[in-house]
Formats: sequence, structure tokens, C-alpha cells
Amino acid sequence: MKIVFVVSAMNGGGAERVIATLANKYAAGGDDVTILMVAGNVSVYPLDQRIALTSIGRPSKGNPLIQIKRLYAMRQYFKAHADCHIVAFSTRINLFAILAGSGLKLSLTVSERNDPRRYNHPLLRDKIYAWGAGRNTRFVFQTEDAQKCFCSKIRERSEVIPNPLRADLPQPYTGVREKKIAAVGRLEAQKNYRLLLQAFGNFQKRYPEYELHIFGKGSLEKELKEYARKLDIADQVFFEGFRKDVLERIRTYDMYVLSSDYEGISNALMEAMALGLLCISTNCPIGGSAMCINNGENGLLVPTKDAAAMQAAMERLAGDQAAAFKIRENAIKIRDTFAEEKIVEMWKGYIGGYYEDSFGGRI
Repeated sequence: MKIVFVVSAMNGGGAERVIATLANKYAAGGDDVTILMVAGNVSVYPLDQRIALTSIGRPSKGNPLIQIKRLYAMRQYFKAHADCHIVAFSTRINLFAILAGSGLKLSLTVSERNDPRRYNHPLLRDKIYAWGAGRNTRFVFQTEDAQKCFCSKIRERSEVIPNPLRADLPQPYTGVREKKIAAVGRLEAQKNYRLLLQAFGNFQKRYPEYELHIFGKGSLEKELKEYARKLDIADQVFFEGFRKDVLERIRTYDMYVLSSDYEGISNALMEAMALGLLCISTNCPIGGSAMCINNGENGLLVPTKDAAAMQAAMERLAGDQAAAFKIRENAIKIRDTFAEEKIVEMWKGYIGGYYEDSFGGRI
């Protein structure tokens, strides 16, 4: 099979991580794989040398002329590769892909990677999605809640496929764990790190031996550092930036906390659970955290925007070692639930059948 993954860029992020995983698996299986970037030209993820990494544009920063050029470049690429299956990731790229493929005989799948209700132009998106559904576009959602956000016409042409958990994860640490709490993600409003800092500040009064390490970059870094100083916890909070070795760094930590207001399925949360960290997450839309965490058994779920509840969850895990041991042991089982091979096979089954229907059994 010839498959093209379309993405803005490969410079970090959950969707990009999933693309790298899928692309590597397809390439290893002998398929012809391309990652088409429309606003970048490098990948921070290790890729199989057989994967073609192609760039056709640069960041638009809202410039309509650049966006029109991007749409034209995508259409020309699709015309030249009409025998490929196209898989687009993230709402904006999905819309461009549907429009760029207008009138072409394409095998096209688009994948939503976040809470659909948070998109700035839902009416426009829904009209283009419905139009695409009427022209043979298919859809992939991470959760059933995300799928339910759309009309029956789109749901009927869709599949729910969760994120794969990397097969090359480090093994869970079995020694004495460091009194450190990890958080991983972009320093942007969606992640609500102010909530985490507030909860940690109060938690730290009872458990002063703990540190908080935040991994990621973003526009709010300066503001968050200032907030940590305001809370008088700057000496216990460390902003680590983007680290390729983040899993090795946090492997010996005690806890992981996700404070997002909304999320798809957090790769970082899944990986932290697989490493045996005690995990706390907001029970945020669109149900990705609840898909991973069975509250009280393999982690803890707390309401969004509730610093007191998050603080209480941290204190519960720090103060009850027997319960923490059971939660840690159960969390590791996520390696089987979302095993890379299982999820990749779901993708292959869904895309493969569609590709065969579109191109008369060329697989």
C-alpha cells in the first residue's frame, strides 16, 4: 500500500508522535510511506529510513496568501499521488485536505485529535466534513465522545481508534522512587498549568520534600514562572523545556499529573502510567483520560479546574503507600490495553479496507 500522512509539521506533539509510530510500522511492513508536512521541514521523531519526509510549505501565521498557496500545493501533490491513501491529522489540516482533494478520486481519511467543541469555526468545519463525507472521505476519532460531536452522516463513515502506546518504552522502575512530580505538555492555556501550580503549592506545604518538573515549551513559560514565584514555590518547580529523553528522565519519579481543561488522548499520560508512575488527571473532555484511568484503580481522576481536588489527590497518593502500590501495579497494565501492535492493526484494518475499495484491490 502507498500511504501519505499529512500534518502541519513534525516538531513535537501528540498527533505527530502517533504519525511517527504508524509511519514506522507501515514502512517496516513493506508499505510505501510518505509524511507530507505543509508547514515545516524537519522531524524531531526518529523515522525509518525508508519513509519519505516531504515538505511543501511553511507556517502561514494567518497569512491568507500563504494558505492559498498551501492549498494549491496540496492539490498538486494529491493529483500526482492519486494512487496513495491520504491520512490527514488535526482539524485545520483535515479541512485543507478535503478541499485540496475536491473533484479528485482519492482514498482519504481525516483524523480529529482534540476536543471538537473547542474548534474556533465549528460550523465551517462541520459543513466541509459533511461535504467530504458525501464524497467518500472517512473519519477517525480518538474517543466515542468525540465521535458523538458530529452528525450521523459523518459518524457512519467513521471509526474510533485510540492512540497506540509505544512498544519501545523503558521498563517500569522498581527501586525507591524520587519525590518528584512530572507534567509533560505544551505551555499553553489548554494545559492549565496554573491549576497544577496552585495545587502543588498547597500540597507542598504538607509534603515539602516533593519537586514539580514541567517538560515542554510554549508561549506561557514566562507567565507560569512568574506565577510560581508569586506562590513562593519557584525553588521547587523546574521548567525543563522540550526533552527527547523525557521518559528516561521521569522513569524514577513518583507521580505524574495532567491538569488540562480538555484533551484528546494524552500520549504522555499513557506513557507515565506504563512506566508505573502514580497518575492524576483531570476528567476532561473528550473522555481520553477516562478511557485510560479507571478512577481509584490505576490512577485518579479529578474535576477540571478544581485545584482543591487535585491537591487532595496528590496528598492521597503521597500519604497511602499501600493504595499507591496497587495503583502503580494496575497502571502498568495499560501496556497491554493500548499496545502498539493492537492499535496499528486497527488502523491497518480500517485504512486497508478503504484503500482496497477505492483502488480495486491494489494492496
